[in-house]
Amino acid sequence: MRIEDRQSLRWQTETMNIGKLENKIRKIWEWEDMIEPIATNKAPAAIGPYAQAVSAGQFVFTSGQIPLRPDGSFVDGSIEEQVAQVLTNLDAVLEAAGCQRSDVVKATIFMTNLADFDKVNQAYGAFFGDHRPARSTIQVAGLPKGAQVEIELVVVKP
Repeated sequence: MRIEDRQSLRWQTETMNIGKLENKIRKIWEWEDMIEPIATNKAPAAIGPYAQAVSAGQFVFTSGQIPLRPDGSFVDGSIEEQVAQVLTNLDAVLEAAGCQRSDVVKATIFMTNLADFDKVNQAYGAFFGDHRPARSTIQVAGLPKGAQVEIELVVVKP
């Protein structure tokens, strides 16, 4: 191959790569414009600098919900009582986002004691019924306010 041909080929490749990079940057800017916070008074307000959930494109990402009532008071009860409140909160956030349980594609459960896994799993199964989103369950050393469980969701908008 002649040197001029190689230089021309290199220039074409670099131009294509710059074009791809520009497209990626444009998509990132468009994505940022599509991020919108979701809030409801039917679930507890965020206890830090974050949203209850955000909508981004075709997705909704919930923040982790712990067993707080909508008024901010803590459910200091059994793991079953705490999971019930967390799932109630998530239902409220899903509703505010215009989504429902069947739109959930991924759940992440954080627990302080995996010995309670069966109890959490039973409540989780009843919550989702026949719907089976992907899920991870992780034991952690601690959760905000001394909660025993926290759950976050990834949702595809209907």
